[in-house]
Amino acid sequence: MGRKQSFTETELLDTTKKLVLEHGYDGFHLKLLSQHLSGARSTIYQYYSNKEEIVAACMKRVMVTVLENALAIDETDPMDALEQLLLVYVEESTLHQLLGNASKINTTNSSAAARDLEYIEEAHTTLKIQLSRLFERAQQDKSLRQDMPLPVLISVFFNLIDTPNMLNIPAPDWGKLLFQMWIGGAKS
Repeated sequence: MGRKQSFTETELLDTTKKLVLEHGYDGFHLKLLSQHLSGARSTIYQYYSNKEEIVAACMKRVMVTVLENALAIDETDPMDALEQLLLVYVEESTLHQLLGNASKINTTNSSAAARDLEYIEEAHTTLKIQLSRLFERAQQDKSLRQDMPLPVLISVFFNLIDTPNMLNIPAPDWGKLLFQMWIGGAKS
């Protein structure tokens, strides 16, 4: 008799992310998750108690990666920093789609999920502050247009992240192209 295969927490969270993005929070359930993992469904409970904890942990893991990468950026030159920040966001372009489900998580019976969602909210605030700081500095340096309100510049910047990569090029190259288009516009 062969040994039963199992899965790691990383595999569990990777699969959770994939399924939440494909099916949404409402369509995601533990039976579906277990169908996509090798090993017994009961193994899921060795890591997390319920759907809420798994999804919140998945969201937190993505946010931790984005936050760490964003805060590691050298902000000496605000335009270089904005380009690097865009690359961070392009690498994890599904972040906002994933976090869009956070409000659906019922934390009443899960203090772990509540803690993870609190971390996500604090990290989101930190990222907003960083982005605003970089945009303000770039405008002060006259690297960005002065006649455009900051919220417009930031909104267009964020919309770049959701631009479909129809060329299927690696994310870093795609991010560089998007940044060049944002900075230069479409006019020759």
